[in-house]
Amino acid sequence: MPRLFVSVDLPDRLADGVAALQDPLRDVPSLRFTDPEQAHVTLKFFGEVNESRVGDVTEALERAVASAARSAAESRTESDDAGVGPFDAEVGGLGVFPSREYVSVIWVGVREGEGAAELTRLAGAVERATVALGFDEADHEFTPHVTLARMDDARGKDRVLEYLETDPTVGRFEVDEIRLTESTLTEKGPEYETRARVSL
Repeated sequence: MPRLFVSVDLPDRLADGVAALQDPLRDVPSLRFTDPEQAHVTLKFFGEVNESRVGDVTEALERAVASAARSAAESRTESDDAGVGPFDAEVGGLGVFPSREYVSVIWVGVREGEGAAELTRLAGAVERATVALGFDEADHEFTPHVTLARMDDARGKDRVLEYLETDPTVGRFEVDEIRLTESTLTEKGPEYETRARVSL
């Protein structure tokens, strides 16, 4: 079964900027870095999905973006329409999950007032539309971000925390579509394939 998630992909021209953020931490032994060429914001992660359901998921994404589908599962009264067309987003600022006390993921965010609110509304619409199909609800609050690295243990944690005090900017790009992306795990890391595109 394909392993799927919904993403907003950064354009290739921002890959160098993402790599530049990773470079100061390259010698931290506990970090595993993501591929800058595959930089993206994950709106919803599904995990393994039966191939027969891919069409249903795609239709749900179309409803989430363009129409007023409602989620009976959550008994929500507002529309599932994301309420956003194409918009600009600025990638910048650093953070970690789940906390500074225990660092598992290092990320660069999307700035408040520069696309973060629109991405959050979009993720909420995707969440409601796909939960209505029977997929699990997210177990954490959505934070628009691009993963830079994963931390396997505490070696170099002080370096990471010090780096968080900087406020770098990767750049701006137009968000004009979301993608249903398939992730295949390999020895060299995940390989991504776009299964569907939905324009805003």
